[in-house]
Amino acid sequence: MMKFAWDNYRRYAWGKNELQPLTRNGHTGSMFGGLRGASIVDSLDTLYIMGLNEEYEEAKEWVETVLDMSTNGEASLFEVNIRYVGGLLSAYYLTGEEVFKRKVLELGDKLLPAFNTPTGIPRGVINLGSGTSWSWGWASAGSSILAEFGTLHLEFVHLSELTGNPVFTEKVMNIRKLLNKIEKPHGLYPNFLSPATGNWVQHHVSVGGLGDSFYEYLIKSYLMSDKQDEEAKKMYYSALEAIESNLVQKSPGGLTYLAEWRGGILDHKMGHLACFSGGMVAIGADDGQPEKRQHYLDLAAEITHTCHESYKRSATKLGPEAFRFDGGTEATATRLSDRYYILRPEVVESYMYMWRMTHDPKYRQWGWEAVEALEQHCRVESGFSGIRDVYATTPSHDNMQQSFFLAETLKYLYLLFSDDDLLSLDDWVFNTEAHPLPIIRQNCSPERGGAPGIEATGP
Repeated sequence: MMKFAWDNYRRYAWGKNELQPLTRNGHTGSMFGGLRGASIVDSLDTLYIMGLNEEYEEAKEWVETVLDMSTNGEASLFEVNIRYVGGLLSAYYLTGEEVFKRKVLELGDKLLPAFNTPTGIPRGVINLGSGTSWSWGWASAGSSILAEFGTLHLEFVHLSELTGNPVFTEKVMNIRKLLNKIEKPHGLYPNFLSPATGNWVQHHVSVGGLGDSFYEYLIKSYLMSDKQDEEAKKMYYSALEAIESNLVQKSPGGLTYLAEWRGGILDHKMGHLACFSGGMVAIGADDGQPEKRQHYLDLAAEITHTCHESYKRSATKLGPEAFRFDGGTEATATRLSDRYYILRPEVVESYMYMWRMTHDPKYRQWGWEAVEALEQHCRVESGFSGIRDVYATTPSHDNMQQSFFLAETLKYLYLLFSDDDLLSLDDWVFNTEAHPLPIIRQNCSPERGGAPGIEATGP
């Protein structure tokens, strides 16, 4: 599947950000502010760990000779960080190739002006050429988004590790300091914060889009620090407790789900993006209170089961963008606008973590169901495409092979069916785009370009 997706990208969209497989052309879009080759940078580590060596070499050569950081245009700080910074960091740590280090440090410097705000909370959009930054037009009252400014920590700590320059770590620690200080409604973190005043803008809380990866990066910051970052640990378990008290619900049919919270009123909807949380709760199970370990593993399994049900209850056996638990429906999308599937990874991501934590064979079974559904409904003549309605038996394709399909969906599926020592969770932490970053040991330098546990398939 990776080779098919990659070969078609290469043939029809080389150097563009994504392949449009139906029209057989490339799509650039505005999200990366003039940066190109998102699918190339996002695929480097996947190609490498799968042993697709020729493809990897060609991708590396493109990064070396073509990838240009001096572009004008409005880039999402969040997307550039998780895809480009994350992808280049992983490629460097896996291969030891200096070109990746050189490029990622050049890019890292260009992101720093986004933090020039009264509070140090970065704005969401940055012009990589001029360094000017601003907030998304649609975000309420010029606010910054929790999942965006809260999903920089892993990458920025590694930028400081590689440069020896503490500025990157200082920027993200400053964000954390502010979040620790301000009052949180019921211990919850709302999705919107003003970078000017440092106050919450609306009391809307979600473990799906707008909130999601902030929580993931708390537990992962703790794990990546070799369990030294006590502050991250404390914030994660407190947040999880607030989520359990306020958002975790059980449907009449016995399904555990995460509702969204709007100023104290629950919206009984769970997004596909929130389905990463099964995996998150599982990897955090070992480090909470010992008597809660089994509770967390059970909660992780229940959430993952619910997300599997959202797949199982559709005609295509792929899950919708969001599914509801009200009006007599459970784990199904009611609105037409929620019925699409854009090759997202979060559900198979949780299968991979649940497999690694429990080795219960059902997770591989569920992963294989997803593989078969992708092959049947999303594979088209020249690549893979998202579909507009998972409940329709004849799929209508959206003509987009997302870069995260290559970075995440196929990588997590590959890892689900690989041995645990391929990118072992004892050595690596995955950023929110599935780019593996090495755990930072306090007293030993990583050997060989810093790549534990990929000897199995690396070239």
